[in-house]
Amino acid sequence: MNKQHKLGLLAAVLVIALLTGCSSNKSGTEGVSELIFATAKDINDMNPHLYTGSMAAQGMVYESLVEHTKDGIKPLLAESWDISGDGTVYTFHLRKNITFHDGAPFNAEAVKQNIEAVQRNAAKHTWIKLSTKLSSIDVINEHTVRLTLDEPYYPALLELSMTRPYVFLSPNDFVNGETKDGVSGYNGTGPYRLAEHVTDQYARFVANDQYWGGAPQVKGITAKVLPSGETTLLALQKGEVNFVFTDDRGADSIDVEAMERLTQTGEYQIIRSEPMNTKMIVANSSRSDSPVSEKAVREAIWHTVDRETISRTIFSGTETAADTLFSSNVHYADVELQKRAFDPDRAARLLEQAGWLKEDGGDIRAKNGLPLTMKLYYDVNSSSQKTQAELLQSETLKIGIKLELIGEDSTSIAKRRSTGDYDLLFNQTWGLAYDPQSTIAAFASESSYRHTTSGIPQAEELYRKIDEVMISTNENTRQALYADILTIVHNQAVFIPLTNGSVTVVAPASLKGVTFKQTQFELPFEGMYFE
Repeated sequence: MNKQHKLGLLAAVLVIALLTGCSSNKSGTEGVSELIFATAKDINDMNPHLYTGSMAAQGMVYESLVEHTKDGIKPLLAESWDISGDGTVYTFHLRKNITFHDGAPFNAEAVKQNIEAVQRNAAKHTWIKLSTKLSSIDVINEHTVRLTLDEPYYPALLELSMTRPYVFLSPNDFVNGETKDGVSGYNGTGPYRLAEHVTDQYARFVANDQYWGGAPQVKGITAKVLPSGETTLLALQKGEVNFVFTDDRGADSIDVEAMERLTQTGEYQIIRSEPMNTKMIVANSSRSDSPVSEKAVREAIWHTVDRETISRTIFSGTETAADTLFSSNVHYADVELQKRAFDPDRAARLLEQAGWLKEDGGDIRAKNGLPLTMKLYYDVNSSSQKTQAELLQSETLKIGIKLELIGEDSTSIAKRRSTGDYDLLFNQTWGLAYDPQSTIAAFASESSYRHTTSGIPQAEELYRKIDEVMISTNENTRQALYADILTIVHNQAVFIPLTNGSVTVVAPASLKGVTFKQTQFELPFEGMYFE
């Protein structure tokens, strides 16, 4: 995952509008012969060991050893596995009689070749901690492979379940035994294979009728590249596409109100997943020359965020108000934490008690000659962030805080986050498939949230507990450590939650079989059908 994806991985809004009227749709529970979805971006390079490709597309073509589900880790290409008592050796027993799309056998040697190809490109994968802990991959027999870590790492199975990079490509597609410099084909083991791709026009996927899990009911899926906004909406209305599928990087381009008007006819339905991730404002506790280093200031800002208004007016209800960094459906995150509601009066009292006062009839508070002013950075390409920033600027000004709003591109904001050159900035958690472990590991990372957390009194305790939770092999210990970690950062108000993003489906009332994965970037198309 590159830095841009890290910034975006966060509580994404996926808006999917499925409309009837395409001649390719069949009625009845036998399924849908073809689905066509509009996308603002091309699928790009489908090499699953790199990061430029569409995750929705890669998720149809490639598979991992295990799958992350709502009920925990489940078998996928591995039918079972054993973990050594010390948590350092994982032995996977692979399903038999599976082939890649090109007919090559999927076996332990293919697993070894793929994982070692990923590991030889280690610089690209440092975001995924498992890549730094794998010491060897050994073939035991044709259908058994052993992964050895240099220390215990409980999220190993979670990171092996992700859409990339630990998924499997036919070794025939490797170039000179490698994948890091490109591949010659895109043959996975998944339910669909890429049949045709015209760059910036469309990509067509056809069902893998030899799929080990059974031939998909939906026989074809086409990703059609269309300009965002009115053009896409018109294509929907004409029946040229069945649905729009856009992740958080393109969410601002969707006219949510227009989509909701379709449902008001009674012919359509809205289906939403559980929260996928949380959008937030990150406060730099380590910036000693800024008011943001004070807990009381951070708490005051928290109390001036009108989350319900943001949810209702900016996101039209597609994102819900968030009271904590992680929603309770995130594993280990159902922790009792003090709620800080929208309460400007309480915010003003906190500032008064901390010595931030208005003097000589001025509107802006000050303390020891330091004015209560801070800079808030937002993504210049996100209209929703800009609107939220303006709302927060208005509310904080009422209690004597002056926020200077600065729009920059996401790359610049990522650099500020890693160097500590910020007071406040917009960001979001990595998302359900990656949390809580990935976001929490970033609390201590020099390239991520270290400046956010290093100024709090409990910083060293926080980092010690993060190290402990990642290597703990005891479930009860992990639960207790996560509760402590989440309590520390919540009490110190360094991550100010805004909204929870969900996958949203707007579909004909007749569409059934709509389900969600534990990620905001994919949708299980193959189970859909019309009654």
